[in-house]
Amino acid sequence: MIEAVTFWNEANNKSHWDMEVDPEWRLYADMVKVAAQAVRAQAPHVTRVLGGISPIDPAFIRRMHEFGALDDLDAVGVHGFPLDWNLWPLDSWPERIAEIEAVTPLPVWVPEVGVSSFGAEEVQDFGLRRTASLLLGRVPRIHWYSLYDLPQAWEATTRHKEAEGSSYYRHFHMGLLREDGTPKMAARQFHEYTPEMGICQWFHFEDHRLDDAVGWLRRLGVRKVRTGLSWADWLRPDSERWFDRMVSALDEFEVTATFCFTPECEGIQPHHTSAPREPQRFADFCVEMMRRYA
Repeated sequence: MIEAVTFWNEANNKSHWDMEVDPEWRLYADMVKVAAQAVRAQAPHVTRVLGGISPIDPAFIRRMHEFGALDDLDAVGVHGFPLDWNLWPLDSWPERIAEIEAVTPLPVWVPEVGVSSFGAEEVQDFGLRRTASLLLGRVPRIHWYSLYDLPQAWEATTRHKEAEGSSYYRHFHMGLLREDGTPKMAARQFHEYTPEMGICQWFHFEDHRLDDAVGWLRRLGVRKVRTGLSWADWLRPDSERWFDRMVSALDEFEVTATFCFTPECEGIQPHHTSAPREPQRFADFCVEMMRRYA
């Protein structure tokens, strides 16, 4: 079911990793080392990937190499959103990839790339076409973010909403489908890039969109799916039933699972972005996911 795993999501972004707790990312590197070794021992056939970084920063990858965090990994991930949040133009994708290739021999994946339709669907439509022309054939794995718009009633995962201004609301319009499941312009051409291009879709706990999402993935010709398995959600009541249902629904796809989100009771600080007090506890969660789903 799961053929690849990524350890955390955007650890160099304060929305996803508490840099006050871990300002040099030593705790993150230690956590990745322990988890990667544990996953290799439990499921050696599964590809192990450093969680996609955003911003794309060669210095961060060098630091991970110096800390030994890349020793048991098979690839590194980078995320990019140049039409929405990054301070570089869309056509610079090849240079951004080359910057990372220059500091590690590991293959560079793009587990998350996307364009918001916040301003106009035509912008997203153009962005998909141009991104595909720049990245397909250039990197071994690409996942488009995302299938669905984020429901307006939910919050985007960010720790600096007040500082983002209108950029915050771009989070809600990244899908090929609107919140109600109707397709946007870009959805009508996505099949031109599958199965080479995958989809990144985060499913929330007991997400009501799961079955409809599977139908759309089939319709679009998607074979590769990236999603998250939340350590924090694993401690919820009835979590096994939900995890089993979600992973079973995605069984026909090549799934990349991202392990992330610290339970409040396990963090140095009681927040999902905190480094865990004991890295082995995160590794134990990863091994349990491998035992059940790999």
